[in-house]
Amino acid sequence: MNTKELDKTYVAGTYARFDAVINSGKGSTLYDEDGKEYIDFGSGIAVNTFGASDDVWKQAIIRQLDKIQHTSNLYYNENGAILAEMLCKRTGMKKVFFSNSGAEANECAIKAARKYGTDINPEKNVIITLENSFHGRTITTLSATGQEVFHKNFTPFTEGFLHVPANDCDALFGAISDKTAAIMIETVQGEGGVNVLGEEFLAAIEKITTENDILLIVDEVQTGNGRSGALYSYMKLGLTPDIVSTAKGLAGGLPMGATLLGERVQDTLTAGTHGSTFGANPVCAAAAISNIERLDDEFLAEVTKKSEYLKAELTKINGVKSVSGMGLMLGVETEKPAADIVKECLKKGLLVLTAKTKVRLLPALNITNEELEKGLKILKEVIEK
Repeated sequence: MNTKELDKTYVAGTYARFDAVINSGKGSTLYDEDGKEYIDFGSGIAVNTFGASDDVWKQAIIRQLDKIQHTSNLYYNENGAILAEMLCKRTGMKKVFFSNSGAEANECAIKAARKYGTDINPEKNVIITLENSFHGRTITTLSATGQEVFHKNFTPFTEGFLHVPANDCDALFGAISDKTAAIMIETVQGEGGVNVLGEEFLAAIEKITTENDILLIVDEVQTGNGRSGALYSYMKLGLTPDIVSTAKGLAGGLPMGATLLGERVQDTLTAGTHGSTFGANPVCAAAAISNIERLDDEFLAEVTKKSEYLKAELTKINGVKSVSGMGLMLGVETEKPAADIVKECLKKGLLVLTAKTKVRLLPALNITNEELEKGLKILKEVIEK
């Protein structure tokens, strides 16, 4: 059997896969098993920060593999400690808990917020999230997710979540009570349609959380690690989070999540209250250290330039109704159905994604100008056809 047949026979059918077997590449140019070339505008859904088989990233991993691949969190871990220091110094946060994915990072954020709240008052355990949000696929992160489409068939859910409409200040203020432990947001709702939260709404959240004993959790699973044009998107939006969750591009293709804890919650999680077998795995941490080192101000300024170029070129395409997003996380609303555009782009050698009714673009942060232009040419042809 070939790869597609093996997959359909033996892999759980949880993914509606595109008709391609991608098995090699360099940078933002990928190849399938037949040697067909693709320009990658998806980067593994915002995971491959520096594209495929990046030399600097790869050497960092190899150096660690020559030492040891895993110990356990019963012992101290040099790479985990170094990475935690880097993240704290770059963000002003105080402590870090490492895990393996965005859902796990959000589980930790939720647990930390609940423990902080219930340490004050046993009933202070409600977390407000937004309609159209997406925080993961575990039962608790699904409970936090404000999209009914993901809730079917999986009840009963974890209690204690309240969903309010995004950008509705009145609804937000009306939802606050003595039981509110935290407000949890994505600054750009990725799976919800690449929707950017408004300035007035973000200011209301900042006011509520700083003036009351309510925590602010910012989910940077997709927006984080340079994708927004800042190390983390909240840093360019005037927000002061108490907890930040991140994953996807952190280790650039290896599984790693992190939950950054601010001053109010830095000591909330104590020995035995949380854990993760592979958290701060030395190989994954080595990859993340390499990535964070490279995401300096000069590089992030280039991400912003590429974003501005992409937005300007996309708005020139006939059939594009609007462009939303931040940095290299863009949503393109088109006259044609987004799913049809994605399929046609695949045939022509361009990998793009969808988010609700939009075409979603998440290229590697170091995508070359030549690769951008080649990809845009295909996208323009497909949208205007």
